[in-house]
Amino acid sequence: MKYPVNTPSRILGVGNALVDIMIALPNDNFLKHHGLPRGSMTLVDSTRSGSIYEATKAYQKEFTTGGSAANTIHALANLGVSCGFVGKVGKDELGEMFLSEFHQKRITTHFAPGDSDTGRVMAMVSPDSERTMATYLGSAAELNPTEFTMDLMSQYDILYVEGYLVQNHELIRTILQQGFNAGLKVAIDLSSFNIVAQNLDFLKEIIKEYVHIVFANEEEAMAFTGKEPEEAIREISGLCDLAIVKTGKTGSLVRFQEQVVRINAVPALAKDTTGAGDSYAAGFLYGLTQGLDITQCGDIASYVSSRVVEFMGAKIPENEWNGILEKVKSIEQKISPGF
Repeated sequence: MKYPVNTPSRILGVGNALVDIMIALPNDNFLKHHGLPRGSMTLVDSTRSGSIYEATKAYQKEFTTGGSAANTIHALANLGVSCGFVGKVGKDELGEMFLSEFHQKRITTHFAPGDSDTGRVMAMVSPDSERTMATYLGSAAELNPTEFTMDLMSQYDILYVEGYLVQNHELIRTILQQGFNAGLKVAIDLSSFNIVAQNLDFLKEIIKEYVHIVFANEEEAMAFTGKEPEEAIREISGLCDLAIVKTGKTGSLVRFQEQVVRINAVPALAKDTTGAGDSYAAGFLYGLTQGLDITQCGDIASYVSSRVVEFMGAKIPENEWNGILEKVKSIEQKISPGF
């Protein structure tokens, strides 16, 4: 069974344009000391961001462009999808690096310059590969509802928005409403269980009104419904067309038109789970843009997400993509039974 979208589709991503600082922790004591809930995303101001960075001086670090939706769009571009991205960076070296990388991938950027420094995420990776994020938004927080015009939306077929933006109710409502009114298929990733819990009623309202596709992991699904994945996906799908709940090492569940399919996980030697959900969304959306059935979309999503966890950071290294594209093409050629 296929979900109806234009094929091929152009995808517009909207989210926080950030620089990721990957930090390998020796244990979780650092998180407890700094009051960072393990596995969550915590917003911090410039001062707290600086103090956390100073406290991690002795730890191994890697720098890369990031932000949840930005990671998804980056992966989609590597899969060959025509993409655009809306975000905001500062007039600084990190901002120039962000824009340069996206332009190299031929991603159309719709950016107005920000007044603050470019935002950054300190992604602290525990020994078991779980990641905990402390995020200073900087210029990313300066996105303005007036920047999301019908003219912008009319250039695309699918709108993909990260749930981190839900903390600005006016902004995310405008983005989703404009996309919906322009006739785009609107997708959202719930992004973080603590943000879901803090904005639960509002999230349910805007999803019911404007959203067609919802991505969540099992913790976010629990925060959204209070239920385990099998029951949670039923409740989520009552508010949208297509619901996806990722269940970690056991795979994922997809529900469409009253039918549920389980997608198997692909075994991986995980080093860092950062970006796994972003890559899953990229793989799934890629499948939709190619007119594949739901099972194929899920299988591609599962495969792409399995590859990103084998590397530190939220992106798959460039030299890995030729092999990934070959595997993706082989999944496309398979005929899925039933669904």
